[in-house]
Amino acid sequence: MAFDYKKEYKEFYLPKKKPVLITVPAMNFVSVRGKGNPNEEGGAYKQSIGLLYGIAFTIKMSKMGDHRMEGYFDFVVPPLEGLWWQDGVQGIDYSRKEDFEWISMIRLPEFVTREEFDWAVAEATAKKKSDFSQVQFLTYDEGLCVQCLHVGSYDEEPSTIAAMDAFAAAQGYVPDMNESRRHHEIYLSDVRKCKMKNLKTVIRHPVTAVQK
Repeated sequence: MAFDYKKEYKEFYLPKKKPVLITVPAMNFVSVRGKGNPNEEGGAYKQSIGLLYGIAFTIKMSKMGDHRMEGYFDFVVPPLEGLWWQDGVQGIDYSRKEDFEWISMIRLPEFVTREEFDWAVAEATAKKKSDFSQVQFLTYDEGLCVQCLHVGSYDEEPSTIAAMDAFAAAQGYVPDMNESRRHHEIYLSDVRKCKMKNLKTVIRHPVTAVQK
C-alpha cells in the first residue's frame, strides 16, 4: 500500500477547526517561486502547479523505469502547499491579490536527495517536452507554529487567522513571520471539484514567545 503522508502525519495535514500549537520539522519540497494573482487564468501560479505535479509524478513513477532511487517507497503524492506574502504588508491583504508573492510547493519523500531531484527534472523535461527550469529543491524548516483547519473560501480566511492570533496570544506567543517564515497554506480540497463553502485548507503561522 502506498505511503500516505496525510494519514501517517495527521498532526500536520488533518488538524481540527480549533487552533493548536505545533512544532514542524524540516521538510524537503519541489517548489516554484512567483508573483501575481493566483486566480489569473493561465497565470504564473496555475502554471506552477503543473510543473510541481510533473516532478512529483516523475519521482513516484520512477519505479516503472530503469532508474532506481535508493530507499524508494511508493507514496501518495502529498497535497499542494503554498507560502504567501506581500512586500510592505504585515500578514496578508486579501484585497490586493495582484501583489502576492508566493512559493508553490509539494512535499518530497525522504528518499529524494538533491541528486535524485535533479534526475527527476531532467527526466520530466525530456519525457514531457516541457521547461522545468523554474522548479527548485527547497528545504523548509518551519519550527513552532499555530495551526488551524479553515473551511470555506480563501477570502474568508481572516476570521480563522484572527482566532489563531487570539489563541497564540493567550498562550504567550506572537506572530513571527519574516523572510524565512511565511503565511503557509496546505490545500486539502480540489478547488475544481469542491464548492467554495466546503474547501478545506490548513493555515499555519510561525510564532515566537513574547519577550518579557
